[in-house]
Amino acid sequence: MTTQRTITQRELRNESAAVMDAVEAGETMIITRNGVPVAQLGPIKRYRLTAVSELRQAFAAGPDPDYAAMRAEIDAYFGEDRIGDD
Repeated sequence: MTTQRTITQRELRNESAAVMDAVEAGETMIITRNGVPVAQLGPIKRYRLTAVSELRQAFAAGPDPDYAAMRAEIDAYFGEDRIGDD
C-alpha cells in the first residue's frame, strides 16, 4: 500500500537519504516551499516481463475471437474499400 506525506524543501535537503529510502519503500512525498505544495516525489513503476507460456495460460479461459464479426465491424466503421486489403 502506498502512503503519502508532506515534507518541506528543507526536510528534503537535510534528510535526503531518509526521504529516498521512504520513497524506495513505496511512500509518496509532497514537497512544499513556504507552505505551498510544489512537487510530488514517488516511486517509479516497475515492470515485469511475462513469459509467453504464462500469457497463454492467463488468456486460455477467454472466449475465442469471432473473426467474421470483427471483420464486419471493421468494414462498417472504415468501409469495404481499403488500400492493401487482400
